[in-house]
Amino acid sequence: MNTRGLRPQLKDSVPVAGLCPQGQYGVQDSLRGGFSSVKNDLLPSHPLELSEKNFNLNQDKMNFSTLRNIQGLHAPLKLQMEYRATRQIQRLPFLPSSNLALDTLRGGDESIGFEDILNDPGQSELMGEPHVMVEYKLGLL
Repeated sequence: MNTRGLRPQLKDSVPVAGLCPQGQYGVQDSLRGGFSSVKNDLLPSHPLELSEKNFNLNQDKMNFSTLRNIQGLHAPLKLQMEYRATRQIQRLPFLPSSNLALDTLRGGDESIGFEDILNDPGQSELMGEPHVMVEYKLGLL
């Protein structure tokens, strides 16, 4: 099982002893985390991986520069403020969020992509304790 694609999703997750790649005694759990390799951590596995990883960022930069040239400086600033406001809207930490408002602002609600079908958070195998996750989010742990 290759979990390299899950690392960006897991960076904001709560470190629960049963879910972390290090086992209960500090030994790596190869069954859940896959085999570790220094090469995989340093180099991308495919030349297009970095391009695909930064696609949305590059697309936003291009859209903002076009918008600035057409409408002036205020238009991309207003759009960036709207993006920031919609990113702050969240559900409880243990419930999956669709980020529909952000998806609508970016125009992603009009298309069906690969990630819409095969990346359903409801079918995710990672689930934590709701109380622990809320306490971690509030800074009580």
